[in-house]
Amino acid sequence: MKALSLLAALALSVSASAFAHDPSEKVTVLQDELLQNVPGKKAMMIEVDYKPGQSSIAHKHDGTAMAYVLQGQVTSQVKGQKAITYKTGEFWYEPAGSEHLVSKNASATKPAKLLVFMVLSPDEKVLIPLKN
Repeated sequence: MKALSLLAALALSVSASAFAHDPSEKVTVLQDELLQNVPGKKAMMIEVDYKPGQSSIAHKHDGTAMAYVLQGQVTSQVKGQKAITYKTGEFWYEPAGSEHLVSKNASATKPAKLLVFMVLSPDEKVLIPLKN
């Protein structure tokens, strides 16, 4: 059991490092679980930490995403919509395949933190960088 826990922790740390792209945000996978009641899908809980002024690269997600601002203010824009700045306690939804053009800390002086919940297939990518 202890070896299994260690293996799971190692897998999560490797997964988390795959999302990090310094000097951009820090991404930590908190949970990654197969959904037994929805065969072929998994749920992920991810924490995204932005230093003052940091932003994510333009990207899309294969899976559905829901984001909740834990700290600070985050500006988000999905293709076809206007950019919105969300404050602590506010949240938004992104359908699978949405192009996330802007995701950034709205403050140049204070950190920001998001909690992201995703549902996707085990073989789908969490983040796919957009070209251009």
